[in-house]
Amino acid sequence: MPNNLCHVIGCAALLLLGSCISAQQNPPRNRPQNRPLPPGVKAIRDLEYAKDSAAQKLDLYLPEKTDAPLPLIIWVHGGAWLSGDKAQCPALSFTQNGYAVASLNYRLSQEAKFPAQIEDCKGAVRWLRAHAGNYNLDAARFGAWGSSAGGHLVALLGTAGDVKDLEGTIGGNTELSSRVQAVCDWFGPTDFTKMADFPSIQDHNAPDAPEARLIGGPVQENKDKAARANPITYVSKDDPPFLIMHGDKDPLVPLNQSELLRDALQKVEVSVQFQVIEGAGHGFGGRQINQTVKDFFDKHLKVK
Repeated sequence: MPNNLCHVIGCAALLLLGSCISAQQNPPRNRPQNRPLPPGVKAIRDLEYAKDSAAQKLDLYLPEKTDAPLPLIIWVHGGAWLSGDKAQCPALSFTQNGYAVASLNYRLSQEAKFPAQIEDCKGAVRWLRAHAGNYNLDAARFGAWGSSAGGHLVALLGTAGDVKDLEGTIGGNTELSSRVQAVCDWFGPTDFTKMADFPSIQDHNAPDAPEARLIGGPVQENKDKAARANPITYVSKDDPPFLIMHGDKDPLVPLNQSELLRDALQKVEVSVQFQVIEGAGHGFGGRQINQTVKDFFDKHLKVK
């Protein structure tokens, strides 16, 4: 992943989560330009995984030539649960490494409160399993990767794979599992009630904080709702392997959020790889970081 691209991701997240948030009451989903496709890759865009909202669509990127069903990496975008779009998919380059890639949109918090966002993600996973045969996907080898708000949602896919309260019925296919087999969480919130315990340019306890907009009220006044949205609430020993990456200079989502999730996963002996990116803020990238993500998914999703 080019460094300048990751810088753009980080800066966009800063803008969305920073001081401008209070001015965004009902921002439209302005679709950015799709990234150029790598050679030998085809895109199938705007597949409807459900029909309850215009947001419930995904893009699927497939190598044009393959001999066997492919493992799938599902990208979930960030943007404070207030903005963002599937068109900007850093996982796209992984189609050059033997993966299919899906990038999905979900209902934003100004359209629907939590748990709508994770119900959409789970509905998309089930839809992809139901249609695995149509697109030559290996339904037993799904990984999820997301950043910031997307990191929160993929962490929930990992820890709440068997939680009926968050499953929903979006898109149907309820006989199928929404579990994923590996999770790469980039600087996602994991315990809303503890975010304000550490320095941040965002007051995470404020009534207009992104977390408050997501759950429908200030975090400290709605601890039950916050707990329901926290990935750390659902950690259990049967969770899939995690790769957690976080910049030690992140001004928005404190590093402690990733440390807390790491500790909880380790306590129940779930495989977790934790990497602090020295000097990085709310967004990072580069060849070495991209290689770490690839090695993680290769280890857990590729057939031995």
